[in-house]
Amino acid sequence: MTPTALPAGTLILASSSPRRRQLLAEAGLSFDVVAPTIAEPNDDLRGLSPQQQAEALAYFKARVVSDRRPDACVLGADTVVALGGEILGKPADEADARRMLNALSGSRHAVITGVAVLCPHNVRLIASETTYVTMRRMTPDEIDDYIRSDEWRGKAGAYAIQETADRYIVKVEGSFSNVVGLPMELVARMLAELRRRPEAHRAI
Repeated sequence: MTPTALPAGTLILASSSPRRRQLLAEAGLSFDVVAPTIAEPNDDLRGLSPQQQAEALAYFKARVVSDRRPDACVLGADTVVALGGEILGKPADEADARRMLNALSGSRHAVITGVAVLCPHNVRLIASETTYVTMRRMTPDEIDDYIRSDEWRGKAGAYAIQETADRYIVKVEGSFSNVVGLPMELVARMLAELRRRPEAHRAI
């Protein structure tokens, strides 16, 4: 599904992720990029489900940028990996990345991306997409090699499926772009919804 384009200059991606920028650009969308500059409120997210956490963080990112650009529609996104009740975000360091990869090795886990679109006139759309990924068992040497590659840096769950980690993936159930960082099928539906809403027409 191809995302419905908004007029030039009215869509802002609230993210510093090059992967999200690439996905939107490949979809043919015109957008600006304004990265949120405030630390994520992780302490306020305890007790939330993975879906709720991803949606809350997506909203937080979009809200921070929307406050600076109230004239535009702002899209925020956040991706988390969930395994057995544990939420795996971006690893803090090599030891944390190794812990995550050891946990995910040989597992079927969920990748959840929350997406929030905030527009003028209090137009607000928030949703999330879940994809299930099965990873084959990685050997200790493979984990060591992957840690040395530095691909894990800044990646939820400490791996990037669009890079060399794809060799460890056995099965993807659902949106592939969701695992990369932005579920484009969901984004398409959300942008189409904006086009159908009269108040969104005024906003854009």
